[in-house]
Amino acid sequence: MPAVIEFADVTIRRGEAVLLDSVTWTVEEDERWVVLGPNGAGKTTLMQVASAQLHPSSGVAGILGEVLGTVDVFDLRPRIGLTSAALAERIPRHELVRDVVVSASYGVLGRWREEYDDLDHGRAEQLLVELGATKLLDRTFGTLSEGERKRVQIARALMTDPELLLLDEPAAGLDLGGREDLVSTLAVLAADELSPATVLVSHHVEEIPPGFTHALLLRDGRAVASGPLDEVVTEPLLSATFGMPLQVTHEDQRWAARRRTRRHSRG
Repeated sequence: MPAVIEFADVTIRRGEAVLLDSVTWTVEEDERWVVLGPNGAGKTTLMQVASAQLHPSSGVAGILGEVLGTVDVFDLRPRIGLTSAALAERIPRHELVRDVVVSASYGVLGRWREEYDDLDHGRAEQLLVELGATKLLDRTFGTLSEGERKRVQIARALMTDPELLLLDEPAAGLDLGGREDLVSTLAVLAADELSPATVLVSHHVEEIPPGFTHALLLRDGRAVASGPLDEVVTEPLLSATFGMPLQVTHEDQRWAARRRTRRHSRG
């Protein structure tokens, strides 16, 4: 089977600025990836290309066996589940949670005159159950906490049974408890063999869920490294990515990083 994502020298230019610089990257269907890098590294731009929202200025972007520029993106996008802050801002605050999720079947935000059958409603409810959001069904989106909104967005992204799931900084804005709940939820998804290939964007190694398999490190629009987590999430590579000496630990399937401090000896 073809790779889910297959980028070859993908470059994005905006005027004289280069947002992505010759990124080559491959994601297979059974892999769970995290994309790490500082602000301005190009992570969100990478997700815009991966979600068929943005075409490369040069290079080749293959997604789900199709090549951007040779395929109707309106046929491709329903095969991709996406969560992002930009998408969340477009969800009507008065919309019932059950409608936020089920309306993904038509690729719309905000119920209008479209009709859904019992199977659609049943799937929406089941996804919310699996994500621990059963009690939110009849709440409006605007009344939810940030953590609850994240769960609803993930349920919506899974509604169409996508072949690729893209999570653009899903833990942004969450407190410690909310982050840990989200990481636990994503760990369950990662462990499910029926879950789609997944790409999670984050600034923090602490947000990598157990069960994730690979990492791509970005800095200034360029790939620093990519490959299996244990080979990529290392002190030298993370230090180069974030531009400071870092100490990295990995315990109980969770990662952590902090700035390495100098030890002064007494003489």
